[in-house]
Amino acid sequence: LMATLAGVFVWDGQRIEEEELQRSAQEMKHMENISSLFQGDSQRLDPRVEQGEQPWEMIMDKKHFKLWRRPIEGTHLYQYRVFGSYTDVTPRQFFNVQLDTEYRKKWDSLVIKLDVIERDLATGSEVIHWVTHFPVSGPFPPSVPREATGAHPCPFPRQYPMYSRDYVYVRRYSVDQENNLMVLVSRAVEHPSVPEDPEYVRVRTYESQMVIRPHKTFDENGFDYLLTYSDNPQTVFPRYCLSWMVSSGMPDFLEKLHMAALKAKKLELEVRDYLSAKGGLEGGEGKAPAAEHKGDASCSPAQLEYA
Repeated sequence: LMATLAGVFVWDGQRIEEEELQRSAQEMKHMENISSLFQGDSQRLDPRVEQGEQPWEMIMDKKHFKLWRRPIEGTHLYQYRVFGSYTDVTPRQFFNVQLDTEYRKKWDSLVIKLDVIERDLATGSEVIHWVTHFPVSGPFPPSVPREATGAHPCPFPRQYPMYSRDYVYVRRYSVDQENNLMVLVSRAVEHPSVPEDPEYVRVRTYESQMVIRPHKTFDENGFDYLLTYSDNPQTVFPRYCLSWMVSSGMPDFLEKLHMAALKAKKLELEVRDYLSAKGGLEGGEGKAPAAEHKGDASCSPAQLEYA
């Protein structure tokens, strides 16, 4: 508390620890094991459930993209998990594009602000401030189910004023050369240099874990990935509306990320190489220069954002 009042961020208890990275890696190994065991039987391809946890429900089943959700106990929210693959881009390219905040300002039109606030020399953890337009308009996809009355299942008009969201989160990545694995873990934190702004809605509950497994090497096309995600965007929408928005938006966002990686590869755009950056520690601890990018605020409700 005293550190917060003094305007100092204390890393103890806030940084991403090695155990969190290892848990995410273990989840990927579990998915790979059952994928091999039940090959072709996707209904039995369920993520691991610990004792006392809610079971996962599959809500999208495609050849290279499978999406599950499960209720978060005591809330109206869901946790989501994606198991998918790409064959036309390298793991290194996909990983770098996901981490490079400057490049994201170019390919993601929803970004208002995306800055590295502080870095931890001990672990390479970074605190990120991310402000994004909340997707509010555009035609609803024709595949969205409708009630018997013919009305859209989410009871709000096509044009609906919503504040943009801002996130302050810590992230850490790991590249395991020996086990051929990449891991990126993020979760919400508070930082004294980024107080709440009345112009935005602060998202205080947010977690994301991305694990990438190359089919061969980090520099050859093809990999599987496992993304686990949850947040509380502070909306007044009922659970089924929010679930539809997230389950529609998640594949769209991943495809945007995929296309950004392909574009960087094709045009040989300069994207920071995090695999050779030794944990992202170069340059030491400090604040990155502020940068702002104004995007188009009008976009489909399916275009939710994921860090």
